[in-house]
Amino acid sequence: MNKNARRYIGVIGGYTCSSEEARIAEVVGRELARQGAILICGGEGGIMEAACKGAQTEGGISIGILPGDKRYTANPYVMIPIVTGFGPARNIIIVRSSQALIAIGGGYGTLSEISFALKFGVPVIGLNTWNFSRSDQTDNSIIRAGDALSAVQLAIELAE
Repeated sequence: MNKNARRYIGVIGGYTCSSEEARIAEVVGRELARQGAILICGGEGGIMEAACKGAQTEGGISIGILPGDKRYTANPYVMIPIVTGFGPARNIIIVRSSQALIAIGGGYGTLSEISFALKFGVPVIGLNTWNFSRSDQTDNSIIRAGDALSAVQLAIELAE
């Protein structure tokens, strides 16, 4: 890939989140914009809104892949809303459009995005998100980051 090409980084997490998770997501969004990456998310509230807000403060580009068929349902910080009418199936579009994902907190929708990403070989960087184990064996497929800035740096490096 051209060293100067933009990276497409997905930020995933819950529609509702703690104030600390929102703060982390906003820092992630700001840093993605500073690094010249394009932020992709589900376009709604919570983690998605906080990340888009952070990106907007730095003049970044945010794309919201919306579950419904109404553009106006996007959070106010989404620069490019894409309506799908696919409901939670839009999670696959978020994953397939991203070169790496940063997962912050999240519920079962986030878990589905993480699962699709791991299935399709998209790197997942985790901040306060899901842990996996199978047959009492820890699965370290999610790359852990200690903070928002290191999560962004890992995502940029791992994006193909």
